[in-house]
Amino acid sequence: MKRFFKLFIVCFFIFCCYENKKALPYYNSPDFTPIFEEPKPDSHKIEKFVFTNQNEEAFGSGDLEGKIHVANFMFTSCTNICPVMTTNMTKIENEFQNDEGVQLVSFTVTPWVDNPGLLKRYKKEFTLNSSNWNFLTGDKRKIYKLARESYFAEEEIGFTKDSSDFLHTEHFLLIDKKMHIRGIYNGTLQLEMTQIIDDIKTLKRLN
Repeated sequence: MKRFFKLFIVCFFIFCCYENKKALPYYNSPDFTPIFEEPKPDSHKIEKFVFTNQNEEAFGSGDLEGKIHVANFMFTSCTNICPVMTTNMTKIENEFQNDEGVQLVSFTVTPWVDNPGLLKRYKKEFTLNSSNWNFLTGDKRKIYKLARESYFAEEEIGFTKDSSDFLHTEHFLLIDKKMHIRGIYNGTLQLEMTQIIDDIKTLKRLN
């Protein structure tokens, strides 16, 4: 009986580890069909990019490789969902404050307005001003293309749109160290922040 119990404990532990490893799927298409197999070499990844952050420094995908990051798309003059999203993002910021292995990236969707100086003031006023949260601005066409075709920020509804269509989305995207999309969350819901924090911790354990 004791031998059976020990065997059960071992099997249960292995099962839990296996399930935990498979807990976060990969997303390779804008319909967000979950894939639980290890990604192939040609699987979807976030494309390379370089923009300008709130400190007027170049910041891009090269700074994010080997790190987990959460991305969202906002603009400083937004009075609708953006303030809620920023407040909710600070919950993630607080959990991983200044953890360089976890990066937060907010892309402005009105880069013709949101220059680095304005983004810097916005960050100081509405966040904990952590070193691992960057606000990015740059070429509108490139930001919109990256958002829709790489991050799938508007899911299928935005995938075929171009930069003439205004980009507005409440989604937070979770990206792993190898630039694969691992989660999509509603950035206006506090409960979703609990989930994304748990999922970040899962990714940290797996890498």
